[in-house]
Amino acid sequence: MKSLKEDYYNSLFSHIYVEKSVRTHVRTQRILSKFPNAHIIEIEHYKDVFSRRKQNYVLQHRSQNLILAAKAGNLIYKGAPVCQNFGNEYFYYTSCMMNCVYDCEYCYLKGMYPSGNLVVFVNLEDFFDKTQELLKEHPVYLCVSYDTDLLAFESVLGYAGEWASFLKQNPNLQIEIRTKSAGFLNIRQFRPVFGMITAVTLSPQMVIDAYEHGTPSLVRRLECVAQAQRNGFAVRLCFDPMIYCPDWEAQYEQMLDQVFLKIDMKQIKDVSIGTFRVSRKYLKNMRKDNPDSVIVQFPYENIGGICQYPKELTNRMETFLLARLKEQIKEDQIFLWEKENRI
Repeated sequence: MKSLKEDYYNSLFSHIYVEKSVRTHVRTQRILSKFPNAHIIEIEHYKDVFSRRKQNYVLQHRSQNLILAAKAGNLIYKGAPVCQNFGNEYFYYTSCMMNCVYDCEYCYLKGMYPSGNLVVFVNLEDFFDKTQELLKEHPVYLCVSYDTDLLAFESVLGYAGEWASFLKQNPNLQIEIRTKSAGFLNIRQFRPVFGMITAVTLSPQMVIDAYEHGTPSLVRRLECVAQAQRNGFAVRLCFDPMIYCPDWEAQYEQMLDQVFLKIDMKQIKDVSIGTFRVSRKYLKNMRKDNPDSVIVQFPYENIGGICQYPKELTNRMETFLLARLKEQIKEDQIFLWEKENRI
């Protein structure tokens, strides 16, 4: 019998807030057509809804609403030190969508944003223009699914496809689209584009069940990777973040057995390894909203403002995974978070 508490929440995207300035934008109209029964509310600025005080991210995420807006000001940012640059000197990210449809307990977005609602910026052409301005100065490595999971929402937005089309016209650009989805069906309608990297985050099934709420299973992610490989897409495997649990070694061993069985490792572009880490400020907010979460309340060490596992544990976890991966791929295809160059 369904819990009565579930009836307290609206269905996902039952309400859509739209900035008046983008009400007639072609992307706004396309997105709204996906939700014919939604209640549309016009607003002046997305922050009037998204940045209100005293919102509860965790509760709000259970009945997410959608906010359609135009992003102004700085649209392209330099990559953060907690993220890997994969040997690229000119490493940037952009956020044409804020927040995620998935509900991973350890996600830093829970500590960064005041709201659990999704914000989609429909003025994608302005993001393209800013990227082209940078390309006049030097090559660009751009993460376009940084503060969200674009592929998980591709059937609604189609933004991965638009970035792929833009990429074809700009040979000095590389883009990474990172995902936990099994969203190959959402991108197979366009051919692989040189410079586009599909980065798939993999976790043991126990971690997925316990902490990565709403995400596809490990098996489904691996099937997605295998399909993408067969269709010629460049795929990066991301074992990042690695999550500690009492039997972590057995869990990651089982995961790797499945990975090596299902995926042609010779066709993988590269691999990233990194244990969980988050800024001290974000973790403080996450702990306030998630008092019962084992992963959020773990006694992390604060090293330079970044909360992470104790050094000895970090080394053991990363060394274990590194050793197993080196059995399957070349060393210069493996990237560690703590080493911003190839090992």
